Amino acid sequence: LRDFLLVYNRMTELCFRHCVCNLNYRLLTGREESCLDSCAARLVRANHRLMGTYVGLVPALLQRRAAEHGALAGPSGPPASPEPAPGSA
Repeated sequence: LRDFLLVYNRMTELCFRHCVCNLNYRLLTGREESCLDSCAARLVRANHRLMGTYVGLVPALLQRRAAEHGALAGPSGPPASPEPAPGSA
């Protein structure tokens, strides 16, 4: 939720600074409103593309990280027990 709110706040700030140039009126002008619509839509599309790529890459990254971790840890499993000596029971 925190990350979503940060992205939302950044998008709002960026689009506001880019599109709203006159603070003398309470309402937005038609030009400002259309600029804000297109700015927000552009950023939302970019965020969706970014998240789609991220979701596609994460499993491969996690597998590679797990393989690297496994290689650094050495062979897994319990150590082999020595063979019992003949005649001991």
